[in-house]
Amino acid sequence: MTRIKICGITHLKDALTAVDAGADALGFIFVPDTPRFVNSDQVAAIVAELPPFVTTVGIFANKDAAKIKTIADQCRLDAVQLHADVTPEFCRNLDKKVIKVVRVKDESSLSILSDYNVNAFLLDTYVEGKMGGTGEVFDWNLALRAKHYGRIIVAGGLNPDNVAQAVRRVKPYGVDVGSGVESGPGRKDSDRIRKFVDAVKSVEI
Repeated sequence: MTRIKICGITHLKDALTAVDAGADALGFIFVPDTPRFVNSDQVAAIVAELPPFVTTVGIFANKDAAKIKTIADQCRLDAVQLHADVTPEFCRNLDKKVIKVVRVKDESSLSILSDYNVNAFLLDTYVEGKMGGTGEVFDWNLALRAKHYGRIIVAGGLNPDNVAQAVRRVKPYGVDVGSGVESGPGRKDSDRIRKFVDAVKSVEI
């Protein structure tokens, strides 16, 4: 079964809605000056109220390893998702499961994957000047090729209407959605979350 991560959680209500709908993981964005930014106090309070068997993921960009570890420990995060240019050594030295984000523009974007020994790669659409959350889809044929390098999580422009197609085509380890299930930046739409989860689980792999 393809795992489901709902990203950009900012409120406990949205977190519980996602879990009740069947999401496997929740993502919390620790990147200042982004629409879905949350601080460690907010996330710690949300995580404390979650039921067991839910994976919590912190999303980071341009933070040093010590700061990531401090936040991850304070919030009891299970994994970290790393944007921007982090080295393979940086990923190895973190005492957490690591998801390395790769912004996919074309086949050359996959050239770095063999350098990294991480728990999974999250493939998102490359858009100049934007870290992610663009709502744009990339060529899923590239995701198929990326599977040779490890577990693949497909992101970028997924929504309740196209996620089943992505799962059938790629058969990824997981899918990740943020803006595709929102009513506004950082606020989730419960109906869209349920439709998204149902669409993923409707596909037999």
